[in-house]
Amino acid sequence: MKVILIDYGSGNLKSAAKALERAGKETGKNFNVVVSKKAAELKNASHIVLPGVGSFGDCKKGLESIPGLTEEISRQVVEIGKPFLGICVGMQLLAEKGLEYGEHRGLNLIPGLVRPINLKGKKLKIPHMGWNTVNIAQPHFIFRGFQDNPYFYFVHSYNFVSSKKKHLIATADYSEEITSVVSKDNIVGTQFHPEKSQKNGIKFIYNFLSWTP
Repeated sequence: MKVILIDYGSGNLKSAAKALERAGKETGKNFNVVVSKKAAELKNASHIVLPGVGSFGDCKKGLESIPGLTEEISRQVVEIGKPFLGICVGMQLLAEKGLEYGEHRGLNLIPGLVRPINLKGKKLKIPHMGWNTVNIAQPHFIFRGFQDNPYFYFVHSYNFVSSKKKHLIATADYSEEITSVVSKDNIVGTQFHPEKSQKNGIKFIYNFLSWTP
């Protein structure tokens, strides 16, 4: 089985690859983690992971700079139905559009809008950075075996506001309700960084690799 970690010039590729390799070993299956910037590689993937660090617009430009990549993501994920994980900005890119430094079109895979976190006048810092509890809003395989309110590590300034509650899997509290995990069909996105979230992060990735949507 092959996990393709998409390299488009953004993301914690080394730490994400190590976390995927570790979780893959724990599944007992023979997972091969490949970091690639070639659209054609997605055809050979069993699982696809899109990381992301930086601004929404820059990350989208990075994806579009690789010939055929966004089209192949759509083909492999939407048409064929391969399990897909978006991490941090990789999750935000699943939305219809993002409002970071202007308005930018997303991949439009999960209905929603990415906008600045609303501090509501509270004396909190932006970015939202550090460990926070995650509230599991509805059952999903990705949280199989987790206790209530697990901790995960966040670094972000923008919030994915899901258009439909059925896609909202988990939240966190930081002045407002922060979307932590969204999912639709074979697609899951996480605002926190599982690769930085120690045991809980490895367990989360383990569940993703074990998931058969």
